[in-house]
Parts: sequence; structure tokens; C-alpha cells
Amino acid sequence: MTKIAVIEDDLPMSNQLKGWIESARPGIQVDQWFNRDDAEAAVAREGYDAVVLDIELGRERHAGVAIINAINKQRQGTPVLVVSAMPAAIYRSIMKALDAWDYLQKTTFEEADFIETFLDILRSAKAAPAGKAPAASSQELHLDPLRQNTAIWRGQRVNLPLTAQRILAALHARRGEVVSYDDLYLVVKSGRNRDNIRKHVSTIRDAFKEIDASFDGIENVPMRGFRWAEAAEAARGGKGKA
Repeated sequence: MTKIAVIEDDLPMSNQLKGWIESARPGIQVDQWFNRDDAEAAVAREGYDAVVLDIELGRERHAGVAIINAINKQRQGTPVLVVSAMPAAIYRSIMKALDAWDYLQKTTFEEADFIETFLDILRSAKAAPAGKAPAASSQELHLDPLRQNTAIWRGQRVNLPLTAQRILAALHARRGEVVSYDDLYLVVKSGRNRDNIRKHVSTIRDAFKEIDASFDGIENVPMRGFRWAEAAEAARGGKGKA
């Protein structure tokens, strides 16, 4: 039986999400959790097929982030759909950098939007064999939102520590745009200063250059942040370095 966890401290919202899930997939098991401690224990114990969670639980403003990190540590590839009142324009890329599947902002989506996203998660999770590296073209970066440490460049895995993975995911999620230092601070746990961010970006560049010595796909934008450029864009020049 497919097992889903709904982690939401507001009972009416939790019941609504549960009802939508059950209507979308009859016979599914939906467990409801209302605080961080119970939720973390459950995701470690139950082996859920997917998790739907809020970021704020009670007085813990970033409890959902802690739960996502706990899920990631298990390395089971459990997809997470974040449903939160925090602004999607800011938090969608942040949550994806933490390996969440997607982000829906409360009051801005309808039942149909939720169900479509949820069913897409279940289909993709079922289609992704555990332990198999995803395919990618030689000219593209591939990031698999279902599993940690699966950045693929030119057909090879890019070896990166967790914080560097998050920064890379944040840059790639907004490719072509400048990702500010302030935005990048949100995906690191400590060392929230420009020097530390530049060190992580340097680590990312070095890891790519181990695979492709000509790699120059991360642009430094002086005084602002960094931008991910696709291979074709990077080849046209106009790049700087930190």
C-alpha cells in the first residue's frame, strides 16, 4: 500500500490535504503528524512513499527544513512536497535546493493544482529505480530531485559535499538569473557570509573541472551574487570569476 505523511500543524489544513490525497488515489494510507518530533520519528520508522509538509510547525519557524534534512540523511529518495504560506517567489528555489520536489504557496493554488503535483510525484517516484544514476546529455546538467548527490555533468557524477550541492541546485533552479548572496545564505546552515559562499562556489567549479577542464558555467556577478549559465551560453563568453 502506498503510504503518505501529511505534516501540518493546522488541523483543518491537514484534513483538507488528507482528503485531497485520498480522493486522488483511493485506498492510499495517509498518516497525519502535527509537530517536528513526531514527524521525524515517523519518517525514520515508516518508509513513506512521499511526504507533504509545512515549513512552520507550532513555534518552530523552520521545523519543515529540519524534517527535510532528516529525510535526506536517510538517503531513501523520499520526495517531499512543501505546502506553506511563505512566499513562493522566495522559498520555491530554496526548498528545491534542499531537495524538496516542489513548493506550493497556501491560498494561491486550487485542489486541482495540488492533485496534479501530487500524482506527478507518485509517478516519478515509482519510475525512478533506487541507486540508478539518471541519464543526461553531454551538454546539460542533470539534477534529480528525488535523490541526494546525483548531479550529472557530461555523463559523469559530480562529487560535491551537501552544502555545495544545495548551492548548485539553487543556482540551477534559477539558471540565467542572478542568485543573490542573501538568497544563497538561506541554503547554508552556517558560515553565512560572502567569503564562505565564494569558497563553496569554488568547490563546485573545481568538481566540474575534474570532469570538464573547460567548464565555465558559473558566472560571478560583482557585488550581487552568481548566475548559472547553460553550456551554450557560457561558450559565448562574458563570464567572470570570484
